[in-house]
Parts: sequence; structure tokens; C-alpha cells
Amino acid sequence: SVLTTFGIVFTLIFETFEFFNRVSISQFFLATDWLPFSNKEPLYGIWALIAGTLKVTFIAVIVAVPLGLGAAIYLSEFASDTVRRIVKPILEVLAGVPTIVYGFFALTFITPLLQNFIPDLKIFNAISPGIVVGIMIIPMIASLSEDAMSAVPRSVREGALGLGSTKFEVAIKVVLPAAISGIVASVVLAISRAIGETMIVSLAGGSAPRFNLEFTDSIQTMTAYIVQVATGDASYGSTIYYSIYAVGFTLFIFTLAMNIIAARISKRFREEY
Repeated sequence: SVLTTFGIVFTLIFETFEFFNRVSISQFFLATDWLPFSNKEPLYGIWALIAGTLKVTFIAVIVAVPLGLGAAIYLSEFASDTVRRIVKPILEVLAGVPTIVYGFFALTFITPLLQNFIPDLKIFNAISPGIVVGIMIIPMIASLSEDAMSAVPRSVREGALGLGSTKFEVAIKVVLPAAISGIVASVVLAISRAIGETMIVSLAGGSAPRFNLEFTDSIQTMTAYIVQVATGDASYGSTIYYSIYAVGFTLFIFTLAMNIIAARISKRFREEY
């Protein structure tokens, strides 16, 4: 596993350096236009792809965090053993649905449904894939957060109940803060999963990278661009071909940073009983 990881990192770095021999680093990190297939002058401003990625991730977090934490609190504090044994495996099965199925679900069901309420919504947009990516990462937040909350000793709950707290107050004001390290780690890991999602955003997000705050128009994420080029839109050895490694390396830095943050938060706020 370690050798494989080093091999992946070495490949990304080596090919990314080849890309930067052809395109300036300043254009890549400071420009906001991403037009690699332009017939005039190709533009490689990564911020257009980052904007699309962050739009989808932002909507996914809005959907997944409240629902995931709500499910975790219910399963940990209010559900009976029978309900917990039934519901938790169902949630975990939801995590096993192929992402391409989620993508078609977003494109053929969620988007037409949203167009009834948002008339200006394009067939390819950021809202629909964001919602479905949020649904996809709910099991991760719910399962990991429920594990963290279940690890809080029963004596802590009984002490709070003995002081006159209601069951809801115990869940929100005692158990939730005690399990905060595991909960935050689960959320950060889910965010990194959303950032790296490919098929949902490729099918339902479109392929028009734009650096703006518009959520109803077509977008393109970093992973969707890699899929577009990797399926044959660029010849081997071309600048466009090497650009997928630069985008992949940027995505690698994003997910690595999220995992480091999750580890630090978990270590900083971990409660040991």
C-alpha cells in the first residue's frame, strides 16, 4: 500500500512538472478561465474547475450534515435495538449504490423535479448533483457519527439524566459535545469524498467550467474534466493530456488537506474515557 501510494504521488508530480514546462504556474493558479480546447489560445485557469467543485461540495454539505447528524442522534440515543439493527445496515447499503446510478438519478429525476420550482434551472447545473452527492455521503456521516456517540459511556448519560436533563438535552448538550471529535472527523471525511466524486457530477453537472457564484448553470468539476479528457478528447503527449495530471495533483492536495484536518481535529478534541 505504501509503495502504491508513493507510485501514485510520483506519477502525479512527474507529469505535473511536464505540464508546467508548457504552461506557466501563474496562469494555472491565478487565472479564472479554463478553455483548454480553444482554437485560439488555450487557457488553463484552475479556479474555474475549483469553483464548480466547491459549488457541488457546498450543496452536498448543506444536505448531508443535518440529515446525517439527525440520523446519528436518533440511532444512538432514541432508537431501540431492533430499529438500530434494521436501519443502520440499510443506511450502509445506501453507501454501496454505484455512483453512476446516482448520476442518472440526479439527471433524470432530481433535475426535472427542481425545474418545477426553479424555472431558470438548466438541465446541467450545480444544484442537482450537489443534492445527490449529499444523499450519497449521508451514510458516511451517520454511521461514523453514530459510532462516535455510542462510544460515550453510559455513565455520562445517566449522570446528566440524574441532574434533571431531558433525553433530548442529554443528546444535544452532553453526548454530542463529548463525541465532537469523531463527528467532525466524519464530516470532514465526507467532504473530501464529495470533492472527489466523479460520475454524478460528470452526468448531471455538465462540462462548462465557469468562475462565478451561479448554481443554476452548467458547471465542470476537477474530476469531471479528468473524465472528459481521459475518455479520448486529447491525444497522448499533448498539453491537454498533461493538464489532467495537474488537475489531479490539485485534487490530491485538496483531499490530502481534508484528511490531515480530520486527523488533527480528531486528535485535538478526542475524549478518552
